[in-house]
Amino acid sequence: MPVLVITGTGTEIGKTVVTAAVAASALAAGRSVAVLKPAQTGVRSDERGDADEVARLAGPVTARELARYPEPLAPATAARRSGLPPVHPHDVAEAAAKLATEHDLVLIEGAGGLLVRFDAAGGTLADAAALLGAPVLVVAPAGLGTLNSTELTARELRSRELELAGVVIGSWPADPDLATRCNVSDLPEVAGGELLGAVPEGTARLTPAEFRRQAPAWLAPRLWGTWDAEGFQGREGAG
Repeated sequence: MPVLVITGTGTEIGKTVVTAAVAASALAAGRSVAVLKPAQTGVRSDERGDADEVARLAGPVTARELARYPEPLAPATAARRSGLPPVHPHDVAEAAAKLATEHDLVLIEGAGGLLVRFDAAGGTLADAAALLGAPVLVVAPAGLGTLNSTELTARELRSRELELAGVVIGSWPADPDLATRCNVSDLPEVAGGELLGAVPEGTARLTPAEFRRQAPAWLAPRLWGTWDAEGFQGREGAG
């Protein structure tokens, strides 16, 4: 898995923290890691972006951004309004392929969901994944409503003949309600893929050293962690 594309079922669901956890776990396993953010929106030139946050939490990764737009909009819209050049899927694929020659693992963190548009032609993260032949990890919220958006994302991946690497819950609450507990069992069923982790809420507030120490416990072995899906379902699920 030299390149792993990380997408979400929406925005603000823990995608950057999951990317950091995967990076930290891979680093702990002895891999060299690069993180690629194709389009960073809603951040000024003097502010830290998502790739910078991954590096802060995870440790010594190569962090690269292809484009940055100041308004918090979809990349295609943000590029058009700013007058700056858009990012195209082939730009993402080319940059990731180059990073893959220099690193064991390249993590591509998308903006929002799988079909958020990069350019006026309708290019998306899914198109970049297809060009690379890369698997896609889906980050989903824990609570009510997640089943529909996760299944739609998984169906779109299948329709494009893209590999679903699995699903990670981006922010697992300290006190999950009934719907959240039931979703532990239902998410892999609707996605047609494995549940590969659950990152506890609030982990971005940990010190970097503590984040790196704990990260492997949030992710399954396929993501270089030690998390046990069956044990988690038995402990946190609806039973």
